[in-house]
Amino acid sequence: MTSKVGTAALNHTTFAYETAGAGRPLVFIHAGIADSRMWDGQFSALAGSFKVVRYDMRGFGRTPPAEGSYAHHEDLAALLTHLGLGRVSLVGCSMGSKTALDFALQYPERVDRLVLSSPAVGGLAFDGPPPPQAAELEAADEAGDLARVNELEMQIWVDGPRRTPDQVNQAVRELARQMNAIALANEGIGDEHPLQPAAAERLSEVRAPVLVLAGDWDSPRTLAAVEQLVATLPDVRKVMMTGAAHLPNMEQPEVYNRHLLAFLGEEGASQEA
Repeated sequence: MTSKVGTAALNHTTFAYETAGAGRPLVFIHAGIADSRMWDGQFSALAGSFKVVRYDMRGFGRTPPAEGSYAHHEDLAALLTHLGLGRVSLVGCSMGSKTALDFALQYPERVDRLVLSSPAVGGLAFDGPPPPQAAELEAADEAGDLARVNELEMQIWVDGPRRTPDQVNQAVRELARQMNAIALANEGIGDEHPLQPAAAERLSEVRAPVLVLAGDWDSPRTLAAVEQLVATLPDVRKVMMTGAAHLPNMEQPEVYNRHLLAFLGEEGASQEA
């Protein structure tokens, strides 16, 4: 596979991106504890069927943060315009799912299909208890101990509530730790302006077919978001991956890819799953 690595100066920062393949465009949007490297197990595998795109959001990976106001879904719109892409399918994980959903609501004519992995939803309340690491995480954050914050976030998200760190694939855990270290170092720079009204109030407006996909060992917050999306979205399918937490595509890439292709269609996103 030959890929193109590039940068695009947009919205007061410089976005790092990578493209490969040909056909209908499929855009990967990373989680808030990661960057575009989290899609290593999907990028090459799907480049044979799609024009694949992945990028680092501002403050993640190789894209620097910037002062001033921003919205992740508007950054995505600007990048897709820069790349000359019109109608696309989006695959997001966690914060990336939130960005994909916000984009689909703001620009419905530009979205073919949506895959919302380990979903976060703008404006969606969660009434359950916080994770057991919450108090220590807050203390470490206030003390500026980013290494400890990172480890606790690995426990909450990568390990999930049902596993200890030694029960998780260590290569997955270490890459997630490295990616999250960059995000934590850049945290708090800029002023995010999320979509208004929030996506949680507008789920019935989503026109595109949606695949909601999550690991059954993810956090209660994420699993509650899954159920809300499945109950509210007009055209939705649900897949639960057994024995995975918040980054199912990294833990079980072959299984994840099969679910993607079944939903998107191996010859491009215009086919019915």
